[in-house]
Amino acid sequence: MKLSIPDYIASIAPYKPGKPLDELARETGITHAIKLASNENPIGPSPAAITAIQHALTDLHRYPDGSGHALVVKLANKLSIDPGQIVLGNGSDDIIGILTRALIRPGDEVIVPSPSFLMYDIMVRSCGGVSVVVPLKDRAICIDDILAAVTPRCKMIFLCNPNNPTGSIVSKTHFEKLLASLPRDILVVVDEAYIEFVRDPACARSLACDAEKNPIVTLRTFSKAYGLAGLRIGYGVMSKDLADILHRVRQPFNTNSLAQVAAIAALDDDRFLQKTIDMVHEGLDYFYAELTRAGIAHFPTQANFMLINVGQSADAVFEKLLHKGVIVRSMRAYSYPEYIRVNVGQPRENQRFIQSLESVLLRS
Repeated sequence: MKLSIPDYIASIAPYKPGKPLDELARETGITHAIKLASNENPIGPSPAAITAIQHALTDLHRYPDGSGHALVVKLANKLSIDPGQIVLGNGSDDIIGILTRALIRPGDEVIVPSPSFLMYDIMVRSCGGVSVVVPLKDRAICIDDILAAVTPRCKMIFLCNPNNPTGSIVSKTHFEKLLASLPRDILVVVDEAYIEFVRDPACARSLACDAEKNPIVTLRTFSKAYGLAGLRIGYGVMSKDLADILHRVRQPFNTNSLAQVAAIAALDDDRFLQKTIDMVHEGLDYFYAELTRAGIAHFPTQANFMLINVGQSADAVFEKLLHKGVIVRSMRAYSYPEYIRVNVGQPRENQRFIQSLESVLLRS
């Protein structure tokens, strides 16, 4: 049987995640490797979340609460919003998929900064939408260029703030300019996956803008600062009317029971969250100092990862580091062929990365 695949589907390049540790062990026999490729929490999950999971294990024969009521109420109280404004997802990228399926028709335009999170473009194109790519300027999203790209066919704009993979931010001033200049029928989706790590007070925080009065969706995740990447749990905050639409098309059990109870517990573990943020900031400061000492070009970041210009093929440096048991991310797929991205690990992992990178670059 020969299937008929639409061109807009066949043309999508599959998303390639960071290499897992067990895959590296299978391929090379390297053990005791460190993974600094996927912007994961260097500490692990909250102990409170682990305890909550253990208590919930005996109920695995039951379907999860399809509405995620307890988690939604907990989030609403923490964020001081109406529970009806929250849609849970199997990771925040699940919300991206629900949004595009619900709102984008073939031929509709969606503005996507580039480079940024690759799933924006993939989800838009999977619906037959057209990604209008707006290049970054000096590794940052340029609001003026985004406004210049708006046409009558534009239905949605994605902003990753801080941006992945550059770690740059959209300021409050520029974000307010964007909202004031846009037609009211264009939805602005702000992906704040890394917002907990921001140190710059000028950074825009979209939850400060009332989603009932502004066409905004804020995406948040428990994968990064809360250390629950393996459970895939995130959420979107939006107007109640839009949330009602998304609930009509999302899968009925799109967040599992263990993810829900873990997220509830993690929200209460302020000590763990602060420990994570402190470790990330200390790690970044260590990277800045060591890379400066070594004369290796790098760029400031407001996320838990950073870009490094290795001055040669990023793929080649990635492979050499791989054989030293250090997994990072080549940025060639993000149009930065000489950049790697590395996330902060634990102190001993950060030290091992710097030593390995210096060794690789000195021998090149």
